[in-house]
Amino acid sequence: MDYSFIFYLVGALLVLVGIAGIILPALPGVPLVFVGLLLAAWGDGFNRVGWLPLVVLGVLTVISIIVDVICTVAGAKKVGASKLALIGSAIGTVVGLFFMPIGLFVGPFLGALGGEYLHGRQLGQATKVGLGTWLGIVLGVALKLGLAVAMVGVFAIAWFF
Repeated sequence: MDYSFIFYLVGALLVLVGIAGIILPALPGVPLVFVGLLLAAWGDGFNRVGWLPLVVLGVLTVISIIVDVICTVAGAKKVGASKLALIGSAIGTVVGLFFMPIGLFVGPFLGALGGEYLHGRQLGQATKVGLGTWLGIVLGVALKLGLAVAMVGVFAIAWFF
């Protein structure tokens, strides 16, 4: 019995969940896209998609993880965020998941704002830090979406050519 259809189906589902995970911070988005594409290549016995495209996909996955960390921290550090603001942003992200879809965008901002306010008790600086942290997260999501699209493109080129 040929199980390749199951590999393709599970691979496609993982890619879709991974793309959703780029936007929903609770899921490891780009790594799930990678695993989904790897399963699809495996379903074909690696005949169409060999080791070179898979290495490129792996490198893009590692880059996405680095981008995620750098964008969030750089956005916060650029505006002088405290450790409490970073912790607040993480808490706000998790709490925001319960108030979808608006909570995904408002949660990190309010968390960073609250953490910075607790740190320095200055609303102006706290707002600036909240906005900088939020912009870093949004930039990270945009870059990770671009990397995921590039990964699917690399896979498609390897598959069809």
